[in-house]
Amino acid sequence: MGVIANAADGWPSAARDWAVTSEFTMLRPLGYEPEEIDLRGFTSAPNETLEHLRTFPLIWVRGGNTFVLRARMAQSGADVALQELVSTGAIAYGGYSAGACILSPTLRGLELFDDPADVPLVCAAAPIWDGLGIVTFQIVPHYQSEGHEHPERVDELIHRYTREGVDFRTLRDSEVLTIVTD
Repeated sequence: MGVIANAADGWPSAARDWAVTSEFTMLRPLGYEPEEIDLRGFTSAPNETLEHLRTFPLIWVRGGNTFVLRARMAQSGADVALQELVSTGAIAYGGYSAGACILSPTLRGLELFDDPADVPLVCAAAPIWDGLGIVTFQIVPHYQSEGHEHPERVDELIHRYTREGVDFRTLRDSEVLTIVTD
């Protein structure tokens, strides 16, 4: 299993290291042998990214800043690779928070949770507002989830999407969304 933790790239290095360790700690008792896929190491070879991602039957993408994650995916070519690999059923994809939201057609609205201004500082790039478009609807994370630091922002995003007629799905922290491709 490959683990992408680049949504945490804007955090202090000790916090980012903890983010990777915590994922591994959670996944190992479930029988997985996690290995980090650090997209920062694939910035000049998109074909290499595709071939590397292809070696994993499952890619797990953790939360953090969705905009930083999106920029890292674009810089490494992981965005195009994941679109191809997931849509053809070559790999399975799992993730939460930013790792789930990135699958939507757009990241508009997620600025309520994550700061797109982090992208130039962390990735030396402009924020990308397009998601991967692997799902056809927006994902609203942390819905009615205990411990989320800003539940009012979740409600605000739901209200905004409802008002604008945006198709969306809410996900509680304990819920999963399964998409099966043909």
